[in-house]
Amino acid sequence: MAHVTAEPAGALSGSGGFGLVDMVLHAGPMVRTVMAGLLCLSLISWGIIMAKSSRLRKVNRESENFADLFMKIKSIDLLYEECERFKDGHLAHIFRVGCAELHRVSALLAGRGIEDPGKHADLLLENVDRAIQGGIISKRKRLQRLLPFLATTGSTAPFIGLFGTVWGIMTSFRDIGMKGSANLAVVAPGISEALVATAMGLAAAIPAVVAYNHFSNRIQVMEEDMLQFTSDFVNMLKTDLLFRPGRGEEASEPVEIAGERRGICGRMEVDPAQIR
Repeated sequence: MAHVTAEPAGALSGSGGFGLVDMVLHAGPMVRTVMAGLLCLSLISWGIIMAKSSRLRKVNRESENFADLFMKIKSIDLLYEECERFKDGHLAHIFRVGCAELHRVSALLAGRGIEDPGKHADLLLENVDRAIQGGIISKRKRLQRLLPFLATTGSTAPFIGLFGTVWGIMTSFRDIGMKGSANLAVVAPGISEALVATAMGLAAAIPAVVAYNHFSNRIQVMEEDMLQFTSDFVNMLKTDLLFRPGRGEEASEPVEIAGERRGICGRMEVDPAQIR
């Protein structure tokens, strides 16, 4: 009796009727099309996740190195030359945008016979700050590139899978009507094949949603860093303009006022020359 009962089970197992690959291969044309589309969405999403992870790591690494350089070098000109090494860093990008606007306005003032830009510090600082705000927006857009695809995949993939499941169940009920039998052996294969589409939809959507939230939070932190750096850069620029040598009485104490300034992380940097 044991041999008789084991034989059908072995036959069923050998046929692989309930294997995942067999369920995909025996699914209807519409369900297979849905599965193929979900597989493409999943592969593209994973490609974006890996590429975006590598990109953001590089951006953060370069920005950390530039931040250390910013805290060490006092001269804007020297820092501008060094920042060319940091092509992808978001802080270096903001600094380049600000310096470009500073040079543009300074050249414009010099062309009108104004040799000392410190006399028009408010105009310079206002233009630099406005240019930096535009640079922050453009950098944020570049960092957010391809993220909408992850959001779209996360929100639509479950419904695409559900469509394939509903279609497969409809096909199963049609087969029941044609065969005139509603036992489990007739219903189960079609429904199990259809449910694979829902599982694939969830498998494509869950990583995409998690990655989208993760990258969005990281980009938000980067934007906050850029805003903090903007404040520090404008403060340093204002100090250099107001207490530049050659401006009469104001030039007598440039070191005491410019020797201390905030770092990009809110730290205070003190000139060692002031510590006696």
